[in-house]
Amino acid sequence: MQGHPWVFGNEVGEIDGPVNAGDIVDVFTHQGHFVGRGYINPQSQILVRLLTRDKSEEINDEFFYRRLLKCWEYRKKIGYVENCRLVFGEADEMPALIIDKFNDYLVIQTLALGMDKWKGAIVDALNRIFSPKGIYERNDVPVRELEGLEQQKGFLSAPFDTNVIINENGLKFHVDIVNGQKTGYFLDQQDNRRAIQHIVKGADVLEAFCYTGTFSCHAGYYGAKSVMGLDISEHAVNTARRNAELNNLQDICKFQAVNAFDQLKQWTREEKKFDVVILDPPAFTKSRENIQKAITGYKEINLRGMKLLKPGGFLVTASCTNLVPPSLFLEIIDMAAKDAKKKLRQVTFQTQAQDHPILWNIENTTYLKFLIVEVQ
Repeated sequence: MQGHPWVFGNEVGEIDGPVNAGDIVDVFTHQGHFVGRGYINPQSQILVRLLTRDKSEEINDEFFYRRLLKCWEYRKKIGYVENCRLVFGEADEMPALIIDKFNDYLVIQTLALGMDKWKGAIVDALNRIFSPKGIYERNDVPVRELEGLEQQKGFLSAPFDTNVIINENGLKFHVDIVNGQKTGYFLDQQDNRRAIQHIVKGADVLEAFCYTGTFSCHAGYYGAKSVMGLDISEHAVNTARRNAELNNLQDICKFQAVNAFDQLKQWTREEKKFDVVILDPPAFTKSRENIQKAITGYKEINLRGMKLLKPGGFLVTASCTNLVPPSLFLEIIDMAAKDAKKKLRQVTFQTQAQDHPILWNIENTTYLKFLIVEVQ
């Protein structure tokens, strides 16, 4: 029961009988013991992804209804009702399925062929459970091509206005379902954004890689004196400004569309100083080959972030790179501190929001690292 739900092609001794990509198959040990039931794709390195370990459980439309209902019941129990990651792939026993709920709207990603084949059943089940105002698919993801699937996005319901406004921690935010990153908004930091509440009071705050300004707006809302958000994307910065206006924070929260790396470098040279520096960059690598480059990138920005802090200031730093485990992330921050000749005191170290559950036997379900340290 504790095994990983992926079965790689090189782990399989034989395939009994003809199979088509996307078929539901049973997996057995070489001694003939039942391991589980899942979908197969001979053209993927991950040959089978298991959906159930219960031999009596059939995979049909009703199976997906039951699973989705279970996901929703769990979110409600832990207090995620309005906005949540409703389905977090393997952590919810639904490999390669992501569903985000933004109040009455649902955004879905089916990232493997076997899951994509059940998209109709999944949409039917979502309509049964939620009667949502709209469902949209964001399958414009390169990983689908490894499964022989096309990238695509569009409505899975009657068309609706895809610029949605959600409530989070007492603030309001625009969600761009069609063109935003991933499913349109990063719900995985919603708990962590509350963690800056006390350290930003009366502070001059810098947020690099601010994307649509969610941390920046939280800082303003929690009483920061000034907030400067930097992001390379003009589109993201425009949304960040709109988010600040939505919360009447436009006088406190300012944004610039610049290369954050370059700006951090320049301000370090100019010896500019802040009370709080927030770093929440995009994933620096998706492949093991570039892991060293990612480590160098994280070390570089954290070193610069520390140098931009007043003595006793706070560094808020995050990494969503799956291939950088928590221990390595902390090691990188430690290396940066040594190079910057700074002493650190940990305030908090957290993972992603609780609606993105973690299974201890599936490493890649712990992907987000979020750290606050005092820098002396």
